[in-house]
Amino acid sequence: MTEKKVLVLLPLQEEDKAYFESRIRGAAQPCSFFFRSEGEVTDEEIASSHVVIGKLPVGRIRDAACLEWLQLPSAGVDAYTKPGLLPSDVLLTNGTGAYGLAVSEHMLASTLALVRRFPEYMRRQAEHNWKPMGNITSIEGSTVLVLGLGDIGGRYAGKMKALGAYVIGFRKTDKNRPEYVDEQYTMDRLPEMIGRADIVAMVLPGGRETENLMDAEMLGRMKKGSFLINCGRGSAVNLKALREALDEGRLAGAALDVTDPEPLPADDPLWDYGNVLLTPHVAGNFWLRRTLQNVIRISADNLARYLNGEPLDHVVERTKGY
Repeated sequence: MTEKKVLVLLPLQEEDKAYFESRIRGAAQPCSFFFRSEGEVTDEEIASSHVVIGKLPVGRIRDAACLEWLQLPSAGVDAYTKPGLLPSDVLLTNGTGAYGLAVSEHMLASTLALVRRFPEYMRRQAEHNWKPMGNITSIEGSTVLVLGLGDIGGRYAGKMKALGAYVIGFRKTDKNRPEYVDEQYTMDRLPEMIGRADIVAMVLPGGRETENLMDAEMLGRMKKGSFLINCGRGSAVNLKALREALDEGRLAGAALDVTDPEPLPADDPLWDYGNVLLTPHVAGNFWLRRTLQNVIRISADNLARYLNGEPLDHVVERTKGY
């Protein structure tokens, strides 16, 4: 039986490598591992690998002549679903479910920071200015719209509900409404509902359906004094329109972990807005050790299934474009 070569491009410790090896012990098909960083992997290793676990650079995918399955660590797959990039017989799976804890807590922290006006107070701290900013709002009793009710959005919605918010969720399809969501709608209802929100929190995937979603018209429908939070895709928010909404006083503030373009240019005016919280796409990634552990578990479990000829979890549907 042919030995499968598995290239793992994750920042692993020795105990993590041991976990991978323990999960495939006794599998129906043998395999061998290349544990590498993205910078040290060779062309030969890419060319001979049947399985890649991690973010293989898009520009090197065509060099993976033996590739049968690509396991991405991220939930987003945008860069890998472009037509013609991956052969149709190559399986693509993602890391859905690994980032809920980290990103939902980042979103919660951003929400609390905005309603308590912390970005403005941080600027006053830098100026040694002991002066109150004035009135604030509260999460309790507020209406929160959560755009995207997957693992991340669902966890954030649950946290907001626990803090006393009225939660309205939006998703692509009308699945069963979770108990922590008071109302649920499909995305086509957003224009008529967005004016109810005190807080709009976005954790949407990329793609044509979400690109430029928050344009001047949509932002113009938001309630005066409301907040916008985006930890999904930068392409979903038109930054020019956002600046205008902030300048007009329609929005009380915004928190952005993602922007388009990214990184945000150093001369973009948003850097100097006192009521804007900017973080450099750090809500997810592996800054929280548990996130990496989740990715390792998902990947190792899928590898065991793969070697035993079983269906994989988190398969990206071919209708998404690859």
